[in-house]
Amino acid sequence: MNLSALAGNQRVKEQLSQQEGGRGLSHAYIISGPAGSGRHTLAGLLAAAVLCSGGEKPCGQCGPCQKVKKGIHPDLSVITGPEEGKPIAVDQVRALRADAYIRPNEGERKVYLLQEADRMNPPAQNAMLKLLEEGPSYAAFLLIANNAGGLLQTVRSRCEELPLHPAEEEPPIGDEDRRTLVKKLAEAIGQAGELELFEAALVLDQKMGREELSALLDELEVELGARAVRPENRRRLIQGAELVNQLREAVRLNVNAGQLAGWLCAGMFL
Repeated sequence: MNLSALAGNQRVKEQLSQQEGGRGLSHAYIISGPAGSGRHTLAGLLAAAVLCSGGEKPCGQCGPCQKVKKGIHPDLSVITGPEEGKPIAVDQVRALRADAYIRPNEGERKVYLLQEADRMNPPAQNAMLKLLEEGPSYAAFLLIANNAGGLLQTVRSRCEELPLHPAEEEPPIGDEDRRTLVKKLAEAIGQAGELELFEAALVLDQKMGREELSALLDELEVELGARAVRPENRRRLIQGAELVNQLREAVRLNVNAGQLAGWLCAGMFL
């Protein structure tokens, strides 16, 4: 899935790409995050992806993608409050529900993008809930929110949540995610999987702090050492462990995550 226009937020990009390449995109998403996190950018990309008639979605080149970009696609509706500064009202949601049951004008899908959905009052949210539960299969709903917590739990349970962060404020990688990444890196190093190593190393190019990088490299060196006990791929595993040890020194000199990712791939395959 082509989400290159969205800065950072690698985990959300991977989540959506896996969905689009597997079971398909969900019928409803809550796109939440503070100003500068890319909420509107992602909403536009998802709307284009749903309506796209090209190859990799959104292709950005087909007629539907161009119309979404220009804001003139007849099957994309953007709902805002009745007046500036006011939230979407219950009457607007009821009108949306009536419109949703009218078949698409051009393609196979319709997309409804709700601005500041977390500011809707409970009656408006409950009216939206009924549509999320019983709406037509061709309708997709994108709820943009500053804070997903402002939405009723019943509404949230009917949607998939996409929490975004400004690119310079990516959340720290968790222990479980770090362990999974360590195993992927070690496996790619041992099996000489150049593409696999490159894909795993891309995660390092997120805004990871020095402590996070140090912890990851420490675990990776231990993992490679443990695998080197076995005869298969021993030489490459030892080579990888030695390279990781050098990279640990680089972290102490404030080398960034992107540089480390490049050095890791270059050190193993060049």
